[in-house]
Amino acid sequence: MSFSQLSAFSSSSHVFGRHCHSSLPIVAKGDGVYLTDSNGKQYLDCGDAAVSCLGHSDSDVKAAIHEQLDKVAFAHSGFMTSEPAELLASKLVANAPEGIERVYLVSGGSEAVESGLKLARQYFIERGEPQRQNFIAREQSYHGNTLGALATGGNANRRAPFAPLLTKISHIGACYQYRGQLKDESELEYGLRMANELEAEILRLGPETVIGFVAEPVVGATLGAVPAASGYFKRIREICDQYGILLILDEVMCGMGRTGSLFAMEQEAITADIIAIAKGLGAGYQPIGAMLCSGEIYNAIRDGSGFFQHGHTYMGHPLACAAASVVVEKLTAGGLAKQSLQMGGKLEAALQSAFAEHPYIGDLRGRGLFRGIELVADKDHKTPFSKDLMIHKKIKQQALENGLICYPMGGTADGTLGDHILLAPPFIINEAQISELVEKLDNTFKQVFA
Repeated sequence: MSFSQLSAFSSSSHVFGRHCHSSLPIVAKGDGVYLTDSNGKQYLDCGDAAVSCLGHSDSDVKAAIHEQLDKVAFAHSGFMTSEPAELLASKLVANAPEGIERVYLVSGGSEAVESGLKLARQYFIERGEPQRQNFIAREQSYHGNTLGALATGGNANRRAPFAPLLTKISHIGACYQYRGQLKDESELEYGLRMANELEAEILRLGPETVIGFVAEPVVGATLGAVPAASGYFKRIREICDQYGILLILDEVMCGMGRTGSLFAMEQEAITADIIAIAKGLGAGYQPIGAMLCSGEIYNAIRDGSGFFQHGHTYMGHPLACAAASVVVEKLTAGGLAKQSLQMGGKLEAALQSAFAEHPYIGDLRGRGLFRGIELVADKDHKTPFSKDLMIHKKIKQQALENGLICYPMGGTADGTLGDHILLAPPFIINEAQISELVEKLDNTFKQVFA
């Protein structure tokens, strides 16, 4: 059956999609920063959840997948390792912050976060501290859709239907400068005030009961590319060290060059004890994620039970690892992480020029090629639009009609109210395509706000 024939019978699809009443175009091919549907319409891809960092037609990644497929597609990691898995882990450790020595290869971001949570708990069991059973995370965060990761996240809308099933996890305030910084407060003072909420929560729970603190260095889907204020993460690291708890950083969306450095935490001049990565790690060519940990954590398992009580069938998948190994090489030696920083500066300048004075745009933020636009009904008072208007959904649909894929979300301000757009184009985007992005976004705003 051809794409055109399939499109004609889309109403009879047996796919259980994300939304039961949506009618989506059928993707036919991808080339560079563009996707084309089965009707021949082209879309500038700037919002596929920060996955396609290399674009859609990288010949080197495709060649690596084909080469590995000719050798072997799969071997269960309980019985054999593979050259691609070993090579990928070595590349990640070689480019990771100091102290990170081991890589646990999985199939996506939720698995990476879930693996990190379970490893953190087992680490303290192996150390003879089973009383440590509390995690602390942040409001307005997102860490994945599996139950442990969902419980850790602070996204109210995603949590609500499953609340009775979720592990109890403490949440402190988000470091959300646009809405949280007081008028008489410097950025540094605000960052330290928010970081010190962690210490207060540790003391409330009892330091001897806390396993770790989980956070995104740059908050992605829930807040829309919100970096932490100055001094925030350095103080967070100090607090974790002071009370002997683990710092677990979720770089699933903001990592792998997205913010302009391979690991987003590099720009905070800190390192984590456990790191979750995915999305840009495979650049969309294969499903893959990874949980990285310090040598100290690994050694506690090695010298204790010797067995991490966790696992997934497709972890360390040879095809996925072969693809990701080429991706990491391009991000590092190939210079694409640095290119993300450079082109991100050009995108920031273009967005500022076009939208800084827009009456319905309250904030333009982000790092590298990870940019957020917060939409407001009243710019002076930062008043969100009514939830009933569904502004973010209208923008998503209108942008798609205009040939632009972006990532709008709701609940930005408080979990219920607020709208933002997340922009995360491939690192290979050029200046002409940045202009195209801004033009299509401008047209979308004019049509939706008309």
